[in-house]
Amino acid sequence: MLNWLFPETGVVADLLGLVMGPGRVAPGRPWVMLNMVASIDGATTVGERSTGLGDEDDLAMFKALRAVPDVILVGAGTVRAEDYGPVRLDDERIERRRAMGKADMPRLAVVSGRLDLDPGARLFSKTNLPPLILTGPEADRDRRLSLESVAEVVVLENLNMETVMGHLSEAQVILCEGGPSLNAQLAAAGMIDEMNLTVAPLLVGSASKRIVEGASVDPPLAMDLDWILAGDRSLFFRYLSKRAG
Repeated sequence: MLNWLFPETGVVADLLGLVMGPGRVAPGRPWVMLNMVASIDGATTVGERSTGLGDEDDLAMFKALRAVPDVILVGAGTVRAEDYGPVRLDDERIERRRAMGKADMPRLAVVSGRLDLDPGARLFSKTNLPPLILTGPEADRDRRLSLESVAEVVVLENLNMETVMGHLSEAQVILCEGGPSLNAQLAAAGMIDEMNLTVAPLLVGSASKRIVEGASVDPPLAMDLDWILAGDRSLFFRYLSKRAG
């Protein structure tokens, strides 16, 4: 169960309704959400996976946020590290999406310059909606051919975020689940409208990457605090870009 810390007080009665609320419109491109978890000292992984940072409340938030987008965007490194599977939504989330005029399931889109993905991976199994793989012109031809039987592979002229967003322009909302390098590219391009951050009460003290790591964000992307929720252990923050707010 989650409770309000800001700007409301009391119990969050309907988490799914809260996160699926209206207002996500970005002029000229999809609205881009990020969802990340970090320790209180900034680590995004424990033993190279983010699952060591989460708890039941974080899982509930993760599932709720996945009901929002038209496309879930993720980097290939995160797919490999987290052993991604197909997107699954329960009946309640599907019904809420239908009420908003959305497809039953968001499309999973993977950004991969090298196409270093195993066609036999869990990502490609038991799904009626094959993932979309976005790659560039330098991708290995044999790898591309091996993946085309299990996914829709699209070769873009480059993998900068303007080109990626241009290809995904029919989506109203995109949820990015990382990793930090992909997050940094979005931030540097000024394309983060909403940041959802879970802070886990752990000190990891490792060389783990930060939430955004790689390309410089210059000038820094200014964001406003929209809410703070508290679970049994973790804290949940949502920030909106000043442009979006």
